[in-house]
Amino acid sequence: MIRVLFVCLGNICRSPMAEAVFRHMVAESGLADQIEVDSAGLGGWHTGDRPHRGTLGLLKANAIPHDYLRARQINTGDFTAFTYIVCMDNENLDGLKRLAPQAGNISMLLDYAREQEEREVEDPYYTGRFEHVYQLVELGCKGLLEKICRDHGIIRKKEQQM
Repeated sequence: MIRVLFVCLGNICRSPMAEAVFRHMVAESGLADQIEVDSAGLGGWHTGDRPHRGTLGLLKANAIPHDYLRARQINTGDFTAFTYIVCMDNENLDGLKRLAPQAGNISMLLDYAREQEEREVEDPYYTGRFEHVYQLVELGCKGLLEKICRDHGIIRKKEQQM
């Protein structure tokens, strides 16, 4: 099983959005039996909370299931339990590297969106730009799914039917 963990600061805006979007893409590709998806925050102050209303509104507007989302804090076991740990910005990246300096499975979401000039997914909790963040998350998740399929020799079940 390939396991993907999305990480942001508090796990109420960007990482749960990425979790829901990516999980939806995985399901739509017929790969839910091969790829597991989760999210976490560097901080634990929102543990157990639902995502921010801005995130929930966009997920609902795009018909992406999200009722299961609850914030949690990353733990040291996540660095070995997950194949990919994908964060949103340089601050998140630095925080993850402080927690697990030897981890080789940490990347940033927009590393997978090469055509996108922005390299960090801004925090809409502070900017209010949830729609812009959603667009970046979609691009990054699309590229990540393509990379996972390529790296692991996975053929999307939807592609097999064509």
